[in-house]
Amino acid sequence: MTELEKLRAGLAYCYDDEEVDALKEQAIIWTMEFNALHPLDFDAQRKCLKEHLGSMGKDVWIAKTFNCDNGRNIHIGNNFTGNYNITMLDIREIYIGDNVMIGPNTLISTVGHPLTPMGRRKHLGIAKPVTIGNDVWIGGNVTILPGVKIGNNVVVAAGAVVTKDVPDNTLVGGVPARKIKDIENDVE
Repeated sequence: MTELEKLRAGLAYCYDDEEVDALKEQAIIWTMEFNALHPLDFDAQRKCLKEHLGSMGKDVWIAKTFNCDNGRNIHIGNNFTGNYNITMLDIREIYIGDNVMIGPNTLISTVGHPLTPMGRRKHLGIAKPVTIGNDVWIGGNVTILPGVKIGNNVVVAAGAVVTKDVPDNTLVGGVPARKIKDIENDVE
């Protein structure tokens, strides 16, 4: 298997492999172009995102500065607001539902690394998709780790580090994020 095939199969892969690096290098170029667009030229911003993201619904807005590892692995639903300085390390897929707001300085990562020094010396990565449901508010300075699934009608408090799945209708916060309370779903 190639390193890219290993990555896509959910196996450990070499993150500085030529094919894997090519995806990142393309993302560096297009996100630089996106971030250089006039901040009020929303048509040009939407056009750039539509060209480079895997899929994108209606009424999607991502503020500057935006960074990612690929772009094609990001799938965003309708009515999305992504505030300043969002980073999506989309070596694997990131699925974002409808009516989602993400606060500034948030990191969504689909890639982790081995705990062993030898694994890190070999430049190994292990990637798992991230899924974010509908009607989710992610506060500022949040980190979402690989493989996490966030349900519908979830609020993630500012500064939280989400290390495991979050069920529907839940407020979580802290490091690591823990359930604070159930929240009402007033749209069902």
